[in-house]
Amino acid sequence: MSDEKKWINEIAAGSESAFRRLYDRYSVKVFNTAISYTKNKEDAEEILQDVFVVIFNTANKFRGDSSVSTWIYRITVNKSLDYVRKKNATKRQGIFMSFHRKDSDELIIEPVDFVHPGVKMENTENATLLFRVIDQLSENQKTAFILTQVEGLSQKKVAEIMNTSRKSVESLLQRAKKNLSKELEKYYPDRGKKG
Repeated sequence: MSDEKKWINEIAAGSESAFRRLYDRYSVKVFNTAISYTKNKEDAEEILQDVFVVIFNTANKFRGDSSVSTWIYRITVNKSLDYVRKKNATKRQGIFMSFHRKDSDELIIEPVDFVHPGVKMENTENATLLFRVIDQLSENQKTAFILTQVEGLSQKKVAEIMNTSRKSVESLLQRAKKNLSKELEKYYPDRGKKG
């Protein structure tokens, strides 16, 4: 039995030290995955907390069909998607009561510029745009892209997390990259063209 599975059994029995070890090992990965969805530090911290509350409360239900890391990523992705859905629904409701510019019907809602913590300073402008475009992908394409391209997980691991085949992940990635490329061309029409 791996250390992590042993920790889960100990957490199920109420061990705070096992919970702390698991938290220390996975908190940064959970936070980085969550922030890739939310693009907001406070929201990602809230998801991080929610994920570990779920882990603590459901450790006794972990059957070991998958690895502990797969289970934790699955919880993180689900919590992140739920959070974004809820936030988007609230935002849509808020549009009806939002402020308009006095001289037009234009809404005064500006997207917040976001920089992923793993992005180097010289790439922040490109990363901000990329994450804005990633938001336009379908949930499955976004998840496949974030987990493989941002978090660096293998397609096999992502297939386990998404509970699908590796072939499906590969297909989602191809569609995501095609859609991203199409959107990014609007911002960089001359990039990649021979001159």
